[in-house]
Amino acid sequence: MSEGCVVASVLGMLEEREAAARVRVEGLREEAARLAEVLEAAEIELDRRVIAREELVEALAASAAGTTAVTEAQAERETAPSPVPGSVVPPWREGMPVRVLALDYQRILGALEERRSAGKGPVKAKEIAVGLGLGTTPAKIEGVRSKARRLAERGWLLQETSGMFSAGRRPVAVPDAGSSV
Repeated sequence: MSEGCVVASVLGMLEEREAAARVRVEGLREEAARLAEVLEAAEIELDRRVIAREELVEALAASAAGTTAVTEAQAERETAPSPVPGSVVPPWREGMPVRVLALDYQRILGALEERRSAGKGPVKAKEIAVGLGLGTTPAKIEGVRSKARRLAERGWLLQETSGMFSAGRRPVAVPDAGSSV
């Protein structure tokens, strides 16, 4: 009978340890869920700050372009600068290579070119984000939407009235730096 007591005692110890492990696992799951929420909020904040910086760089570049007139001949002779993250998206014009754009913009253009060559039509920003492997978090989708709109405003993409985007180019009127208006 003493062997039965020892087995029951060992079984009781194992059950206590199992219960303690179960409590620890549940606590870690709750902590992981809390950290996932904190991470998502931090990603949204980061994306907002990246977009704000891009907008500031763009506004500063537009301001500098308004005060410094460069002749068209000089602009054509200059080589295209290497793109850097957050760089300005220049207006599209015939013969301008895609490599003047930052990598994120090149990836968006590439994804839409692939869709067009596959015979597919316009696409929403969410589908572009998923296609680029960015996921479906609102911050990622808004980042892609912002970049796609910027490309459309400058003639690199076409934006439908529904807010969908498709591959295609159109010349964009660039304001004359020397106008008196």
